[in-house]
Amino acid sequence: MKYQAVIFDLFGTLIENFVRTEYENVLAEMASILNTPFRDFQRIWLDSFPERVTGVHATQKESIEYICHKLNVSVTEAQVDHAFRVRLDYTKRSMIPRRDALETLSYLKTKGYKLGLISDCSGEIPIVWESTPLAPFFQVTVFSCVAGIKKPDPRIYHLATDELKVRPQDCLYVGDGSSQELTGAKKVGMHPVLIRDPDESVDAHYIDREEDWAGPRIASLKEVLSLLE
Repeated sequence: MKYQAVIFDLFGTLIENFVRTEYENVLAEMASILNTPFRDFQRIWLDSFPERVTGVHATQKESIEYICHKLNVSVTEAQVDHAFRVRLDYTKRSMIPRRDALETLSYLKTKGYKLGLISDCSGEIPIVWESTPLAPFFQVTVFSCVAGIKKPDPRIYHLATDELKVRPQDCLYVGDGSSQELTGAKKVGMHPVLIRDPDESVDAHYIDREEDWAGPRIASLKEVLSLLE
């Protein structure tokens, strides 16, 4: 086998990235529930991304309370819980595998490849992950909010390879390039490939994505199979 393991990103790879307009609508609904100015709530929410995805804010509710505190807005526990549920429900609705994702993962598992996931995400993803059709295919999942580190920190890649009991150089890494993940994977010795769906929404929401990636590229998950030969 050319590789022993295939490690995937989540957003923009196995599922679609959030759509910016939908994402903003959810933030607007949360801000309304909390009686906070939308633009101020949105600004602090986006600025606190590192705290959410590295577990500094242990829960989404803590993130919501943090923003309200920054805005000097008093909220009840019921308001915080309601806003959290709006965000959680949106996340659940978004966890739809991309076309050919399940077929590709099934093939890889059948052929004996070890499968791992590394995702920069906040606390709602671990809550909903096990209920998704993607979960059964993965031997290892590394969520940044649980690990306390995010891509491209080399430690987050090693968490996955160590648990899979493989060397980084024996891993294919597949991601859309958010958070400089491809450069990070390459630095630890993995073989990264950029996936970029030509039909991706022009309104896709992503963070710090590598647009100048000079390495291998694919347009669909099924193309991963051709990289294994």
